[in-house]
Amino acid sequence: MTRRRELQRRRHSIIEIGEIMNSMKTLAYMETHKLDRFLNAQCAVVAQIEAVAEDFLAFFPGTLPEPDKSTSLFLLLGSERGFCGDFNESLLVNLENYLRENSIHNPQLMAVGRKLYVHMDNDPRLAVSLEGADVVEEVERVLNQIIIHLTESQKNQHALSLTVLYNDLDSEQVVIKEIFPPFENLTGARPRFTHPPLIHVSPMALLAELIDHYLFAILHKIMYVSLMAENVRRMRHLEGAVHHLDDKAAELLSESNALRQEEIIEEIEVILLSGASYNES
Repeated sequence: MTRRRELQRRRHSIIEIGEIMNSMKTLAYMETHKLDRFLNAQCAVVAQIEAVAEDFLAFFPGTLPEPDKSTSLFLLLGSERGFCGDFNESLLVNLENYLRENSIHNPQLMAVGRKLYVHMDNDPRLAVSLEGADVVEEVERVLNQIIIHLTESQKNQHALSLTVLYNDLDSEQVVIKEIFPPFENLTGARPRFTHPPLIHVSPMALLAELIDHYLFAILHKIMYVSLMAENVRRMRHLEGAVHHLDDKAAELLSESNALRQEEIIEEIEVILLSGASYNES
């Protein structure tokens, strides 16, 4: 009886854990639907800014300064919560591979997400640790903190390059994207129009404003992509865990039923033996 009760207790606990995980999976699913709307809109914004920059640089190529990347800053977008597999560990692995392949020494690292930066506590290269976004509404808060630290870094460094590492949903791999200095891939483009754009400020002033808008927009987009990939990974991870718990609960139920059958058989044997003893007497 004690063994069967223990099995029933364990099965009840497993069912409760499964219900909690199902709720977490549902929340992740709802978050992906919200993110889908935000991400589509942000992709359109980034594409529009890049198109404007391409047209501008086609007529004013000299306004884009020569890149000077004396200080390398790497922004790693991890997760604030768990249940998403190797989401954070893969960022660190790809970072080390990239630094080694490109012979980059003494970079500065900015880690976003508690589940990420706990793995980097003893890393002397870690300059900034920030809490990540749980939901899409928190992206703005995190982004503002990133911008503040980027601004401080630009003040303290003569020249700065910014490279972002994040998990991509479509490729299901870690993407390494250098976003500052921007527009390097747009230089040398042929003009799409016969006349230059009509501007009301100097080309340098316009480019500076364009860069500010672009960095803010591209970081928004990348953070949405990372958060989307995180929630999809969490959904898959939790779904696998729930299936495993269901199988375990079914196994415990079968074992409990088998013990109950043994108890019934023992009870019947006791009744039969008692009846036989009564008849003999």
